[in-house]
Amino acid sequence: MRLVVEAAPNAMLMINASGVIVLVNTQTERLFGYERSELLNSHIEMLLPERYRSRHVGLRTNFFTQPVTRFMGEGKELFGLRKDATEVPVEIGLSPVESDGEWHVLASIIDITERLRVDKVRRATRDDAFRQLILDSLPFSTIATDINGQILTANPAADRLLGYDRHELVGKSALVLHDTKELKLRAAELTEPGMEPIAANYQVIVKSGSQGMADEREWTYVRKDGTGVPVNIAITSLRDDAGNVTGFLKVAYDITARKRAENYIRHMAHHDALTGLPNRALLMDRLEMAIHQGQRHARQAAVLMIDLDHFKRVNDSLGHQIGDQLLLTVAKRLQGRIRDIDTVARLGGDEFVVVLNEVSGRETLTTLIDGLAAVISDKMLIEGHELAVTPSIGGCLFPDDGVDASTLLKHADAAMYQAKAIGRSNFQWFDNAMLQATEEKLALGLALGHAIERNELTVHYQPEVSISDRHVVGMEALVRWSNSMRGEIEPDRFVPIAEESGLILTLGEWVLRKACRECVEIQRELKRMVSVAVNVSPRQFQQKEWMATLVNAINESRITPSCLELEITEGMLMENPEESARKLHQIRKLGVKIVVDDFGTGYSSLSYLTRFPIDKIKIDRSFVRDLATDAADAAVINAIIALAKSLNIRVIAEGVETEQQHRYMFERGCDEAQGFLYGAAVSSTAFAEAVSCIESN
Repeated sequence: MRLVVEAAPNAMLMINASGVIVLVNTQTERLFGYERSELLNSHIEMLLPERYRSRHVGLRTNFFTQPVTRFMGEGKELFGLRKDATEVPVEIGLSPVESDGEWHVLASIIDITERLRVDKVRRATRDDAFRQLILDSLPFSTIATDINGQILTANPAADRLLGYDRHELVGKSALVLHDTKELKLRAAELTEPGMEPIAANYQVIVKSGSQGMADEREWTYVRKDGTGVPVNIAITSLRDDAGNVTGFLKVAYDITARKRAENYIRHMAHHDALTGLPNRALLMDRLEMAIHQGQRHARQAAVLMIDLDHFKRVNDSLGHQIGDQLLLTVAKRLQGRIRDIDTVARLGGDEFVVVLNEVSGRETLTTLIDGLAAVISDKMLIEGHELAVTPSIGGCLFPDDGVDASTLLKHADAAMYQAKAIGRSNFQWFDNAMLQATEEKLALGLALGHAIERNELTVHYQPEVSISDRHVVGMEALVRWSNSMRGEIEPDRFVPIAEESGLILTLGEWVLRKACRECVEIQRELKRMVSVAVNVSPRQFQQKEWMATLVNAINESRITPSCLELEITEGMLMENPEESARKLHQIRKLGVKIVVDDFGTGYSSLSYLTRFPIDKIKIDRSFVRDLATDAADAAVINAIIALAKSLNIRVIAEGVETEQQHRYMFERGCDEAQGFLYGAAVSSTAFAEAVSCIESN
């Protein structure tokens, strides 16, 4: 999405529900005169004149209550506030964009200064000679016609827009500049019910202008070479001294850039940023359409939920860049196997959905489903790595298994989980017994409750190195679960369950105590001090007794407090800033260090950094991953490091997977890094050997 926004031809920015700016492009900097670092994580009201701000809160709340694409500023004055305190007239397109489960609003902002200037000149000038002088200097296409549409004069801008020489336009009918089909459509729109159809002639174009009203509408101009160009045409009647209409003045400006920006917004609101496939919002529309057609024509439709088996292993072992390329390959293969009337969408992560229209029972789909599984399973060569993944697929039919979109997706998902449960790499049709699969989460939660006492949990440690010399200075503690019945269970499966159920308090305390003990053991084996970073969940941080738990863990393990780092997310701090600041100061009094995890993805701002006693910030892997190709991500990294340095805060980058990324961080003054370039997470007993390997290289 960042690449798409940066490539947009006009100013674009994104804000969250709190009105905080989370994404801007270069055109936004140019329009408002701010640096990107000044805009990011600042409130949108900095770009609004004072008179708009009281209404803006209500408008923003209304938008997030009813998140639909809308446009502001058309037909009325709307201004933005530049850094130099001057105001700029704008038109704004707003569109909802879902990111990480939260709605944001993406704004496309167009500077209409020149357009308003042209309008003002047009209204102010009456004298023919002066008008012609002005027309010739205007940057927008301006054409004067008589009452029947014969062109009397045209300015150089019209010549450039339409590809004609001026002498070629004069004397022609203005109808040659309009698309015939569009004229007929507009004529039909103007025809009153029961009345004789209006002829598709010049009066359709100038109807409002001939009645003394300024008319401004979008049209398609036809160039001399036959190509079309979208334009906005403002039409004003020309009158003699007696007030009689003698002709019309048509001022047109090319709105190709605006149309392109609107298309960007609409596309991003309904498509997955990585693969370009329909996202959940568009999928639901397509599924509702399939249901409607099925009801109308008494036909069935099928919904297939596809999940890639062990995809996380690819990300963990080879990095997210390889994982993203794998997802792109799978998306293209799926698109190549379905019909034009069908839909393939990505829900997020490694989950895809296929909607098959006009099918005839389960038996007829066997070959197609086998084909989908086969193309996904075919080997892939990605950046020199030969990879293969298998799919677990669940399916259901309309109307047999459900008559609404939500139910069909739910049942396809249940069937997919059944496919995984019986060994993965297979397909299952939904049946009602699968509803019991929803109880799997409960079962997993119960199993997690016994996991500690059964010694099923372990803590692994990923090295953290000094950027300057690759000397291991610390490690991050990461919990692992190996269940005798379920095998290796990924943290992204059981940690959310622990958070939801409250087990995270027990789990978090266990990880903290174990990490402190094993850090002391590792220090003893290495014969030097290294730090250990432990993630703190929101529930832990909010718990009143948690400070006592922290003190007990330090005392029992006898860890040097300055060797313990607690990783806390931005969102946790901003949930209750005053209480967060109080707790952080208590932690600092113990000598424990505080790290802000996933920095740059949330509420980051200068005031936020100075409000809390922070020792280190961790740059989120999402910025590191694309810094070589995404100028916006590189700019964010540069700003974070510069800001941290100015506040004497250390910086660690996570997800460093290439020498290029390491070198970039070194050159920018980043202090530490972790990632697969240096080493994966290992057990405490293997950590010393991992350190030796890293430092010997």
